[in-house]
Amino acid sequence: MVADTRTSHSPAVNPRRERTDAPAGRGPSARRRTTLELTGKYVVAVVASVIAVFPILYIVSASFNPNGSLVGSNSLFASFDLGNYVELFTSPAQPYAAWFVNTLVIGIVSSFGTVLLGALAAYAFSRMRFSGRRLGLITILLVQMFPQLLAVVAIFLLMTAIGDIFPAIGLDTQLGLILVYLGGALGVNTYLMYGFFNTVPSSIDEAAKLDGASHARIFFTIILRLAAPILAVVGLISFIGTVSEFVVASVILTDPAKQTLAVGLFQFVSQETSSNWPVFAAGAVLAALPVVVLFFLLQKYIVGGLTAGAVK
Repeated sequence: MVADTRTSHSPAVNPRRERTDAPAGRGPSARRRTTLELTGKYVVAVVASVIAVFPILYIVSASFNPNGSLVGSNSLFASFDLGNYVELFTSPAQPYAAWFVNTLVIGIVSSFGTVLLGALAAYAFSRMRFSGRRLGLITILLVQMFPQLLAVVAIFLLMTAIGDIFPAIGLDTQLGLILVYLGGALGVNTYLMYGFFNTVPSSIDEAAKLDGASHARIFFTIILRLAAPILAVVGLISFIGTVSEFVVASVILTDPAKQTLAVGLFQFVSQETSSNWPVFAAGAVLAALPVVVLFFLLQKYIVGGLTAGAVK
């Protein structure tokens, strides 16, 4: 009887084993689906990289082209000549070195001023409660809906009138252009830093106040250090926008010795009879170097600053 009982129970199939073996049967199809998804992602990444990198390679190749047009640059790096770079710094009609220095000075000062003023305004909106606070935030957001290009005529008339009273910040002055850039970039950067400051716990401020710290001490010694990612992002965005801006700079700066790279390089291709695109490409390559260097220096702050400032 005991043997018969064991024999009768031995052919029984464990249902738990069936459930564990079932996913194994679907394994190849799941792996195939995962492989197809990864392949599609890699294909999209490669295509996007080619689209993004090809214009850069073309401009770099054109900067080494000894011909005076872009026709000979269709074959990438078919020729290698540094004559275009030499012409940038030796041409007396186009002071490229002065343009480069002017761009760096205007970009650095504008970026620093934008970060400082925007951080002060964002700290006030984030930590202090005063009448008109909500209206001010809404106004800052609404003002950014209108591009600065719409105010070019008003800016020109305003700078002309200011120049009659204060010539140092009027028309055809780099300081006046910096002030225009500060006013144009203050709104969106303030709102971006306001969102980041809200992620900093207010208990840190309260603990510092118990120790006798003032608002200024809290801001400069605690908040700015904690907000380093968003400050780096705002500074980088402001610097890139200042270096590449053309319309406002071309309206305010008329003296060739005071112009920026965006305005000065246009002279190489603005004349139909003497367009020199390879020299323009060489100047554009050199103009992109400060932005690339600054991007790599601030790379570790960029992702954290953008994501943290965008969730609020």
